[in-house]
Amino acid sequence: MTRSVLVDRLHSRVPTLTHDDAKSVVDVILEAITRSLVADSRVEIRGFGSFSLSYRQPRVGRNPKSGEKVQVSEKYVPYFKAGKEMRESVNATAI
Repeated sequence: MTRSVLVDRLHSRVPTLTHDDAKSVVDVILEAITRSLVADSRVEIRGFGSFSLSYRQPRVGRNPKSGEKVQVSEKYVPYFKAGKEMRESVNATAI
């Protein structure tokens, strides 16, 4: 699902919201999650899941095209863990 599809679904479920208002709501939610992660805070949405940062140590990688060694610096990456209700819902409907 893309951001525009999410905005369209929100707009169709809440007819009192204009399309621009629905876009603003989605943008505010995603921006709040991003700001919390930047501030090194964990974001938890009950029944959906949690977002946190995961630290990756520096390592030596390889350039897939040339095969030469490349130093990959340390970094933090966003990590999402699905909540129990979401996992159960997905597993109940999975083919």
